[in-house]
Amino acid sequence: MNDSRNQALRYANQHQARFLQELQEFCAIPSISTDPAHKADMQKAAEWVAEKLRRAGVNNVQIFPTPGHPVVYGDVLNAGSQAPTVLVYGHYDVQPAEPLDKWSTDPFRPEIKGDQLFARGATDMKAQDLAAINAVEAILSTGNLPVNVKFLIEGEEEIGSPHLDPFIRQHKDLLACDIFLNPDTGMLAQDVPTITYALRGLAYFELHIQGPKSDLHSGVFGGVVHNPAQVLCELIAGMHDRDGRVTLPGFYDSVIEMDEAERQELARLPLNEAEFQRLSGAPQIWSGEKGYTAIERYGGRPTLEINGIYSGFTGEGAKTVLPAHAMAKISMRLVPDQDPDEVHRQLLAYLEQNAPPTVRWEVNVLTGGKASLSDRFSPGVQAMSKALETVWEKRTMFKREGGSVPVVTQMQQILGVDAVNTGFSLPGDNMHGPDEKTHLPTWYKGTQALIHFFFNLS
Repeated sequence: MNDSRNQALRYANQHQARFLQELQEFCAIPSISTDPAHKADMQKAAEWVAEKLRRAGVNNVQIFPTPGHPVVYGDVLNAGSQAPTVLVYGHYDVQPAEPLDKWSTDPFRPEIKGDQLFARGATDMKAQDLAAINAVEAILSTGNLPVNVKFLIEGEEEIGSPHLDPFIRQHKDLLACDIFLNPDTGMLAQDVPTITYALRGLAYFELHIQGPKSDLHSGVFGGVVHNPAQVLCELIAGMHDRDGRVTLPGFYDSVIEMDEAERQELARLPLNEAEFQRLSGAPQIWSGEKGYTAIERYGGRPTLEINGIYSGFTGEGAKTVLPAHAMAKISMRLVPDQDPDEVHRQLLAYLEQNAPPTVRWEVNVLTGGKASLSDRFSPGVQAMSKALETVWEKRTMFKREGGSVPVVTQMQQILGVDAVNTGFSLPGDNMHGPDEKTHLPTWYKGTQALIHFFFNLS
C-alpha cells in the first residue's frame, strides 16, 4: 500500500505541468450558468469535464441532460463491495465576470503571475474539480484505487442548483455511497489545513412596501402620506435589538447551541476580530449578537442581513418625490435545526405585528435551504484530517462555514450520507469578484492530500 501511495504521489508531482495546462484550458471556457448567451459554453464545459474523466481512467462517464444545464457522472467501482464508496461532488459553472473594468487580466484568458493563476472560476471551483480528478488519475495510472469512487459534477451551483435535487432523487441508486466528498469549501490560509464540518442554511426573501398608487410630490404630500421608504427602513431597523439579536418571533427556538468543547475548538482558529477587519476592510467590526465571539457568530449563529434596498429617485441631482414603493432583499443564514419555511412564517409574524396600516406589504420567497452538520469524528472526516496533516505537517483546523452549500444538505436528506467538506481555496482568492485566482502551490498540495485521503479510507 505504501508503494502504491508513493507511486501515485510521484505521478502527481511529475505531471504538474500538464495538470496546470488543463486547468488553464478549463478556465478559458466561459461557463456562466446564469447567462442564456453562454448555453453553448455550458455544454462545452460539461463535455470537457467528461473527456477529462475518461482520460483519467474513470469509467461509465455520462452527460445527463436536465431542464437546465447538464450533470456529468463517472465512476471507478473496482475495489469490491467491502470497500467504501466515495461520491465526489463538483461544479463546472462560474459566476459572471462583471465588472470587467476591475480585472487586471482577461477573466477567460487564464494568466499566471508568480504562484497565482488568475481566471474566473480558477478557485470556485475548477481547480478543486481537477484536484480530485487528478488524484484519481494518479492512483489509477500507477495501480488500483483502494476505494470505489463516483463523480457528480453539475453546472448550476452558481444559480442555486435548481435541478440537482430532482436529479439526485431520480438517480439514488446510481449515486449511492458511504462518504460524500465536497471540495467546495476551502482553507483559512496557505499553512492552515482546514475541514468544514458545518454549513449554514439560507432563507432569502423580497419585502415589498406599497404606499400611494404612484410617486407623489413630497412638498404636497409629505407629512400626510406615510412614506414607504421610511416604513421599510423602520421595519428593517427593528429586525435586530440592541444586543444584536434577531427579533423575528421564535427565530432562535430551534437553534442547536454549541457545546463548550466545540467553542474551544473554534477558538483555535486564526480568525479573530482583527483578522475579520483586515479581510473585510471594514472600519470596525460590529459586535453582533451579544455573548458570542466573532468566529462563533461567523458560522455557529444565525443571522439576518439586508442584501439590497431600492426606493424612489436614485439618479443624479435632486427630485422631490415621495415614492410609492420600496423594496428590500433580506437573507437569513440558518444553523441546525432551523427550517426555512418556519423562518418565512416568523418573518410574516414580525410584519403582521409591526407594519403600519398606512401601507400594504408583500413578501416573496426567493430561495431557501437547511443547514448541515457533519460528524467531526466520522471515518471520512478523520481520513481527510490525517491526509491534510500528512501534507501540511500541521494539525488540521475544524471550522463552521458562514455560507451555504445546498448539495451537502441534499446528500444528507436524500442519500443519508454525511459530507467531508474541504478544499484548497484561500480567503484572498477573490471568489466571485474581479481578479479571481488560485494559489498553485496550495492546489498541488491539495491533489497530494486527496491521494492520501483515498488511501487512508482503505
